[in-house]
Amino acid sequence: MRRRFTDGVLTDVPKLLLTAIVLLGCAVASAADLTPHEAKYRVKISILGGDLNTRLVASDSGYAANHVIRPTGLSKLAASGKIDETSEFGISNDRVVPVDYRSVDELTRDKTSADVVFDWENERLDGSINGQPADFDIEDGMLDRVSIQYQLMRDLKRGELREQYLLFDIDEVKVLNVSNAGEREVKTPAGRFNVVGIRHQAEGSSRTTTLWCAEELDFLPVIIEQHRKGKLRLRAKLENYTALNARTDQSR
Repeated sequence: MRRRFTDGVLTDVPKLLLTAIVLLGCAVASAADLTPHEAKYRVKISILGGDLNTRLVASDSGYAANHVIRPTGLSKLAASGKIDETSEFGISNDRVVPVDYRSVDELTRDKTSADVVFDWENERLDGSINGQPADFDIEDGMLDRVSIQYQLMRDLKRGELREQYLLFDIDEVKVLNVSNAGEREVKTPAGRFNVVGIRHQAEGSSRTTTLWCAEELDFLPVIIEQHRKGKLRLRAKLENYTALNARTDQSR
């Protein structure tokens, strides 16, 4: 059965933070728009620890991004598996346009999976979600849990951050309300950065996510924080960054 998404807009960064085209007329973005890179974060969720590894590369459609979360150390005793998400997307009219999205969550209680294609010509989402055929209507501006980060980075860079975004979150669409959380200097294992904060919250949710983004890294988040009912639940800090298109290694 097809569902109609009538509320427009964006997503949480993939699940534990972790939270993108074969599109008619979609222009392939240049490397100067988003810098291909690898980034590694240290993640702490309550008393558990993990790694978040992200990678953005150029592709025939524009870009391909992969985000993977794994538990580390003693956390492996409490949780096993990983969350592995990949989004391919292009840029059209200054908007990130997802082409396909794949997600396998072996880590959380939900154990979700998705392998879908954004068919913009027919305004539908096809593929499979949690082992069942996906047959959803899609709306202009819809993003997945990976591509949303790069839309936010581009909007910050252009000074055009919107108040709402539309997010496809595995088996539902969420409207994300976005606000500016201010500016400050932060310290991470990768170094010190002057950052601007973006706070987003899905309508009806008690969970808020704040991305502290560094202009010198094209507004890549260097700290990610998630609060539920005002209490800090997750924090991820940038440990290492490498620009993949540089002639010399730019790891920090």
